[in-house]
Amino acid sequence: MNGIFFFMNGILTNLKNTFRRQKQRFTICFIFEIKNYSVMKRNLFPIVLIFCLLVSFFSCSNKSNKRPRKPVSSISIKPAKQLYTSGDKVTLEIKTKLRDGELKSVKVYYEGDLLKESTDLDFEIADVELAKVGNTSFKVDAEKTDGLKNSRTKTINVISDIAPKQLTYQVIEKYPHLKTSYTQGLEYYNGYLYEGTGETGHSKLMKIDIKTGKPLQSFDMDDKYFGEGITILNGKIYQLTYRAKKGFIYDLETFAVIDSFTYKSEQGWGLTNDGTNLIMSDGTNVLTLLNPDDFSIVKTVQVANNRGNMNVLNELEYIEGIIYANIYTTNHIVKIDAKTGKVLEEINLEGLIDMYHQPGDRIDVLNGIAYDAENDRMFVTGKLWPMLFEVKFIEQ
Repeated sequence: MNGIFFFMNGILTNLKNTFRRQKQRFTICFIFEIKNYSVMKRNLFPIVLIFCLLVSFFSCSNKSNKRPRKPVSSISIKPAKQLYTSGDKVTLEIKTKLRDGELKSVKVYYEGDLLKESTDLDFEIADVELAKVGNTSFKVDAEKTDGLKNSRTKTINVISDIAPKQLTYQVIEKYPHLKTSYTQGLEYYNGYLYEGTGETGHSKLMKIDIKTGKPLQSFDMDDKYFGEGITILNGKIYQLTYRAKKGFIYDLETFAVIDSFTYKSEQGWGLTNDGTNLIMSDGTNVLTLLNPDDFSIVKTVQVANNRGNMNVLNELEYIEGIIYANIYTTNHIVKIDAKTGKVLEEINLEGLIDMYHQPGDRIDVLNGIAYDAENDRMFVTGKLWPMLFEVKFIEQ
């Protein structure tokens, strides 16, 4: 019996090794006829049964797996840097590996625009100019003739090639401002100041007499909303909320809520418009242009200076191709080229409120920019500030 057992065990080991090497399915059938050995028949039957089960298991588990494989591409950028500057020219090196099949095409994109399509596995694209600032991406799509495709993306950081001018301010006039207003949005329209305020349970929309600082009209938002930026476009007031991913539309004359809308950004911060589209900030360095009819994304613009991305963009004001933005928790306003996102000027308003509040006042950060185009006046204020200031930005 021991001899038979070791004989069978040797066969099993050899078969197992054969299956691993060849990866083919075998159908093996053994017929044993043992006569006149009744005791041996009883002992051998379990061994034969186990042997057949093992053969079946190895046969199934070692089926050949010949699924077609996706192409795998890589993108290398030369020269390799941690930071690139707008206007730099780079070379892209594309390499694609195929495990099987034939290549149909490789397409390379820069920020969604097609740079090149090729049928080569390896190639270069020279003199690609980095025209946009912020986190810039290159994408390669590789596809085989059997339809299998794969994508790879490489992101780099591009800073502005402009050193922003450093400005300060001159106070032209002062006006009273409600100390209870946690200012989130500010706009000047037809001789009146419109203000959106925040804080859960205290968020409002107001029309204000600029000379007295008193509300002429007011609407209280539902207590569950934290109000954010506002803007006026085509006879309507648009207002964002902080984290609800929802905005509201009001009739300019009555403040009646006539509609609401949703947006993809996780947070709503500042809001302005260019006469056609809404422009919103969300606490990052990205400005999003929205269609005011269906609130689809028209485009996004990233903002950067010559040091890096300009994050925490807050309250906004659009003036003739320029966007002014508060930088949250700071005393700075930046002047942004609306097309390129490049910061053109940085304005330091340090000390603006220092002389105009009492020691016990609960003042918060600078926030709120409004422009009177007819009289060329710029207004700024802050959260819970007792004053609104007409200012002029001047060189240091």
